[in-house]
Amino acid sequence: MLKGKKIILGVTGGIAAYKSAIIVRELVKRGSEVRVVMTETAKQFITPLTMATLSKNPVMTAFFDPTNGAWNSHVSLGLWADAYLIAPATANTIGKMANGIADNLLLTTYLSAKCPVFVAPAMDLDMYRHSATQKNLAALENAGCHLINPASGFLASGLEGKGRMEEPANIVGYLENFFSEMPKLSGKHIVVTAGPTYEKIDPVRFIGNYSSGKMGFAIAERCAELGAEVTLVTGPVALECVHSSIKRIDVESAEQMYNAVVEAFPKSDGAILSAAVADFKPLHQAETKLKRGENELMLELSPTTDIAAALGKQKKANQFLVGFALETDNEMQNAQLKLKKKNLDFIVLNSTQNAQTCFGYDTNKIWIVKKDGTQQEFPLKSKKEVACDIVNEIVECVK
Repeated sequence: MLKGKKIILGVTGGIAAYKSAIIVRELVKRGSEVRVVMTETAKQFITPLTMATLSKNPVMTAFFDPTNGAWNSHVSLGLWADAYLIAPATANTIGKMANGIADNLLLTTYLSAKCPVFVAPAMDLDMYRHSATQKNLAALENAGCHLINPASGFLASGLEGKGRMEEPANIVGYLENFFSEMPKLSGKHIVVTAGPTYEKIDPVRFIGNYSSGKMGFAIAERCAELGAEVTLVTGPVALECVHSSIKRIDVESAEQMYNAVVEAFPKSDGAILSAAVADFKPLHQAETKLKRGENELMLELSPTTDIAAALGKQKKANQFLVGFALETDNEMQNAQLKLKKKNLDFIVLNSTQNAQTCFGYDTNKIWIVKKDGTQQEFPLKSKKEVACDIVNEIVECVK
């Protein structure tokens, strides 16, 4: 699966840098074209000559190479690659990546990369489990990076614990597995909704909810990773798309989301409706800001258009439709009713009763309930992992 793949290997300044030579050799043996980018500190652990000999390409360590007058463009590198693997990734580099610091070629290439980015941390166990490092790793994962978690074992400090960079064979295997999954949704067009909707009361106030959009964006990214073209219709969120195969449409209200989805759905292979769409909107919107008064303010609400129900009526035999149910009580019963009523292929159920799930969290716990009556419960996972579970079911739908 790695034959012909263009891979950038970023090497940072840690003792595990010696393993990077093995990674290069294994990638080249599998037919990959490898270009190595090293930090200045990395050169103290392994020489550029070693890496250049193994990769059969000049090693890049700075923006300008005075030996041949060449300019190493991080923009061109970011466009060239099919994958960017940073191994080892030190705590220092991880912190800079998470906070957008770009003070060397490796980091500017990361910020320019259009391809999937893989990060293999390597550091002492106390550095790894420090709250700052964990926060930075979470930020990278939320930004779409693929973390190749470190192993436990004997460390250079003499201590033993988690922080040891994963072995080169396993890192290369991780990339092989990633690319082996790529064609599963190739040629498919999938519509994904994400985030909340805002229903205006007046020019400065609205009815909304706490949805961050993280679940929908993770689903969109995973579909794109597996080769699909994705139309992502999102309400107001503070998130960015990573994959170039995602067409993003920003909307605000339920009506705007409905219009965008109804237009995109007929040309798609299916839709995943993960947005938290408002069920009601103010019957009347004030043209000017409502002022505080002595009397109570009464709002009349009218129902918004049910996007899932509308698509369920339009759905063709060769299309799939997936909905979400966030419940506070009678979870399974309500989810099953929604599944049948809206003609869904399966529904993703989560509950406000579960800690560290739903709105605002980076984790979620779900059940997948299918129209044939089968139910599957999943443990608490990161939303990125949950997205993989959901999309795996989609793959089965489009076989």
